[in-house]
Amino acid sequence: MSSPFEWLIFLPFAGGVITFLLPGKSRPWLALLLTVGTFAAAWWLASDVWREGPQGYALGGWEAPLGINLYADGLSALLLLTTSAVMTLASFYSLGYFSREAEASSWTEARAFVPLWLFLLGSLNALFVSRDLFNLYVALELLTIAGVALVALAGGATALRAGMRYLLAAFLASLLYLMGVALLYGEFGVLDLALIAEAAEGGTRAPVIALAFVFLGLGIKAALFPFHAWLPHAHASAPAPVSAVLSALVVKAAFYVILRLWVDVFADSVTAPAAQAAGALGAAGILWGSFQALREQRLKLVVAHSTVAQVGYLFLLFPLLTGVGEGAWRFDAWAGGVYHMMSHAFAKGALFLAAGTILYAYGNDQISAMRGLTRTLPITTVSFGIAGIALVGLPPSGSFIAKWMLLTATIESAQWWWAVVIGAGTLLSGAYVYRLVSAAFTPDTLPESIRPVPRVMEYASLILALTSLGLGLRAAEPFDLLEVGAPFSMIVAGVGT
Repeated sequence: MSSPFEWLIFLPFAGGVITFLLPGKSRPWLALLLTVGTFAAAWWLASDVWREGPQGYALGGWEAPLGINLYADGLSALLLLTTSAVMTLASFYSLGYFSREAEASSWTEARAFVPLWLFLLGSLNALFVSRDLFNLYVALELLTIAGVALVALAGGATALRAGMRYLLAAFLASLLYLMGVALLYGEFGVLDLALIAEAAEGGTRAPVIALAFVFLGLGIKAALFPFHAWLPHAHASAPAPVSAVLSALVVKAAFYVILRLWVDVFADSVTAPAAQAAGALGAAGILWGSFQALREQRLKLVVAHSTVAQVGYLFLLFPLLTGVGEGAWRFDAWAGGVYHMMSHAFAKGALFLAAGTILYAYGNDQISAMRGLTRTLPITTVSFGIAGIALVGLPPSGSFIAKWMLLTATIESAQWWWAVVIGAGTLLSGAYVYRLVSAAFTPDTLPESIRPVPRVMEYASLILALTSLGLGLRAAEPFDLLEVGAPFSMIVAGVGT
């Protein structure tokens, strides 16, 4: 195999099969090795995109519409790097979380965890390089099956109920998406995104009902308000490394598909009222998710509800991109939205891993149990504080740059009402993050028993948190990579420059 596309998909899927057949004790280490290898392949592909522009690959040498084309531009390369980085650090974390010193039930979880973990990674990689509607569907389904099974690994009635709710919501979403794909195939006669875009430019407009089915199904999978009810308990009930990648990456995968279809393929078919409606749902998610996070008493539920709020920011991208008039604010909106998606992935991964560490040590994740955390788990406290800075959007985090660009776009496009929503969401997120951090710094007597925490767990969350901060200090390179490819060039064309 001589292409990074092949390694990105082959390594995790083949590894998932192999680790299923291997003895249990060797599985976590092999999974870690394969995850690191996938990160190397993602870096290889991103380097090619950086130097040579968008990359394509035809499986088996057959071009579309007969074959399957894979494609990577700056957007997909950036998300592949984010995915492999978060998954690699979460894999390190899982070595401690599923250690041999843990009780037998946890080690049993680990034996099923590793193959499903690798299938999840392979599904994410396949989705980010897929170039046709049906392969996107297949990747989304594999992602759902692996995600639901990983949620249920925690065992118990709560996790099983959360997993079943996740499964039912995902199946409904898949049915809607597939119905939309069938209608689009009937209209265009092809499934390849580039060929559909060419047909749409030729005057063939996509059926409104087909787009409604596709975007509604993807909105459910992305936990867009009010279709988010499945998310909080699913993310809060899962094992800590699973919670981290579900919130940091899996919901972003569905949003990536929406963004790709909206900007790349159906830009001329999506109306301004539809964009405003998407923004309104995003705004409602920001406010509702933040309000729910303020009310929760469990740490993981606070972090899970905040995911609903943070997903809402991403949907503000659409009304800003489809605003009336010409101006450079379209690039600010585009880059700010994507950069927020990337920064949030590292911050939310760090928060869920830190929350899992507290649950691992204390046996519960009640906020009241966090008192005195600075004395018992100082590294975890630092991780929580840094990730909280990024979640709120304070300088010098990557989220600060992302929100600043979104705010700039709202003002310059004369859509000031979205700036009010962003400001209110920032204040609310500051309130619930302060609530958590203040509990950690509140003096208290030490708990009677604290389970020793492997250092690898604490340092994995710390590195993720520091990365979310570092994105604010080195933003030039990600923005340069983001400019490579069709979405950016189409946005520039819309600007008129």
